[in-house]
Amino acid sequence: MIALVQRSQEAGVCVDGKIVGKIDRGIAVFVGVFESDSEKECDFLARKIANLRIFTDENDKMNLSLIDTDGQALVISNFTLCADAKKGNRPSYVAAKQPDEANRLYEYFCKKLLENGVKKVERGVFGAHMMVSVNNDGPISVLLDTEKIMPKAR
Repeated sequence: MIALVQRSQEAGVCVDGKIVGKIDRGIAVFVGVFESDSEKECDFLARKIANLRIFTDENDKMNLSLIDTDGQALVISNFTLCADAKKGNRPSYVAAKQPDEANRLYEYFCKKLLENGVKKVERGVFGAHMMVSVNNDGPISVLLDTEKIMPKAR
């Protein structure tokens, strides 16, 4: 599972000209689900993101998490994060999980963010053409790939 996390002052998503998700201060999270992903990756990533210290404290140091700041999350499904662009100029998306199962894991991930203490989780519309706006604060953007950061079972 892969997530691009952007600290934001505000973020929103529209589908067919209608706002379907909007947050104030918090994070925009773009999530890609790979064929090999399961609930285990969702659990790990939700816990990591909820506790990721990318918000500044009173000393202007990034020491606070989304939970510490009562921040909000806008979660957008984004299969293009699973792109493989090693060959040629057209990315391949064969590593992305099939839509039905990817949507199930996307919804599960959003639920796990709430269970990990995030007070408000807004969503885009899975599989829809979305217009996303992010007022990136910093800019702060963090790429989290469970393949690289998740402890391996021994």
